[in-house]
Amino acid sequence: MTQVIVGFLIAATVGLTGIGGGSFTTPALVLLAGLPAAEAVGTALVFAAVLRVIAAPFYVVRRLVNGKYLRLLLLGAIPGLLLGTWFLRLLHERSWNPVVLVLIGAVLAASSAVTFIPWLRRPRFARERSGWLSLLALPIGLETGFSSAGAGALGSVLLLNYSELSAAEVVGTDLLFGIGLAVCGSALHLSWGSMNNDVLLRLLAGGIPGVLVGCALAKRVSAGRLRTVIAAVAIILGLQLIWMGSRPLLHALTHNHTARPALTQPEAQTISTRAPSPASTVSVCCRA
Repeated sequence: MTQVIVGFLIAATVGLTGIGGGSFTTPALVLLAGLPAAEAVGTALVFAAVLRVIAAPFYVVRRLVNGKYLRLLLLGAIPGLLLGTWFLRLLHERSWNPVVLVLIGAVLAASSAVTFIPWLRRPRFARERSGWLSLLALPIGLETGFSSAGAGALGSVLLLNYSELSAAEVVGTDLLFGIGLAVCGSALHLSWGSMNNDVLLRLLAGGIPGVLVGCALAKRVSAGRLRTVIAAVAIILGLQLIWMGSRPLLHALTHNHTARPALTQPEAQTISTRAPSPASTVSVCCRA
């Protein structure tokens, strides 16, 4: 029952703001359901993709998707996604992912805070320099290839503060942007992890009505309040990513300081042969 409620709450957030699906679901599955990290990531990725597919038509029908900006974002993000995934596979490890999560969380929280500082926002930036959207989307795709976390939120923050789009248009455009990345990312990342079908079904049992409720609420929330909600959710998500990434880093740092390597048997024998015996010490003292 807990997973059904969690699925509902996360899905309502996705339907309202377009962000938080994968990054909120993964820690919830690890902490509440006790899933291994690989299963949590795979399950959360599919869950978020299904929610976006359900929510997207509501915004498409209401013509709240900017096709030009969506095309430019995908043009830069998809090559970044492929590059990030290839680089991650090349390293054959994910031990440095906590550092990536901390960096993503810090960038997301700081950039979302710009929403509450009006003089730092540049609403005409995308219109006057639309080509830059592809370049700015490249690191978003790269980050998705590294960790598959926070991509939708970064896209929302970018459009929210540096385009003339309304808050509802930002949500609609970002939903389709997330679907495009999910289609490519799922094919690459799910081959590395597993998926828990039982947990996914319970999440969807609460998530499907939840995303419908979120989409319905988005129609009634004013543009100003919706902008504030999106920024607040993005800041919370950024702090959550910092927390997720810093925990293993702090644990590793503490473990390195406290752990002492045990002596091997040859080393112990060498030390014992070099150490003087009590009898020889007494003999030397008497001769002196």
